[in-house]
Amino acid sequence: MNKELKALPLKPIHFTMQQKLEKLAEISSSEERIVQLLQTYVELFPIRNALLFRYSPLGHLAEGIISIDSTGINYILSIRDDVRSLPGIYDAIQEFGAKYIPSKDYFTKLGSKYILNSESLYSVLVVPICTGSSVIGYICSNEFDEETVFDQELLSDLTRFGTLSGKLFKPMNKKDTKHGLSKRELEVMEELAKGGVIKQLVDTMGISETTIKQYVKSVIKKLGVQNRTQAVAELVKRGIIF
Repeated sequence: MNKELKALPLKPIHFTMQQKLEKLAEISSSEERIVQLLQTYVELFPIRNALLFRYSPLGHLAEGIISIDSTGINYILSIRDDVRSLPGIYDAIQEFGAKYIPSKDYFTKLGSKYILNSESLYSVLVVPICTGSSVIGYICSNEFDEETVFDQELLSDLTRFGTLSGKLFKPMNKKDTKHGLSKRELEVMEELAKGGVIKQLVDTMGISETTIKQYVKSVIKKLGVQNRTQAVAELVKRGIIF
């Protein structure tokens, strides 16, 4: 049982939240833990869908991972955004707190592309997932129970959920050799998962572009996937990186 999840003072919803997240911490499969996290989120709050994104301060890049709604579970790996172009999300990340964006502010805070396949304006909720002093991801929602009011108390509870959730994404044991990757290959893939590009890695890692590309090709082959995006997704699913 994760003792860190027990440190904060409780009120009824906090107690329920804490109990559910403690159980999630015991799930060994990273993919199952993520799915259960989103299911817990929509069960606890007056929310009907959830989209989970990975976030890296390097380039302020957000990448979609998985979503859940009434139709089931979907992978949203094709979504990549510089959150600086999405002020509502960027503000939530900078403030380390849940932020509700009403429909009247949709275009100024999010633009027209962020929620896919939408023909009308939505209200959007953003909940940063924090670990320590860093934001490592966030949950977005745009479907809510009728007459839901996102007052300060509810936003505070959502912020707490994001803080507690961050504890579920501690790095897995890198000494696990089941993935078959070398230490350097794993370092390269971790940087790419955080939003780094190969040319940036040349400077940050001190190795040539050719060598980095060779590492990536080797990882793709070892994992039996088709490309770099699939390689990152597979490593996330296995709980090797987030």
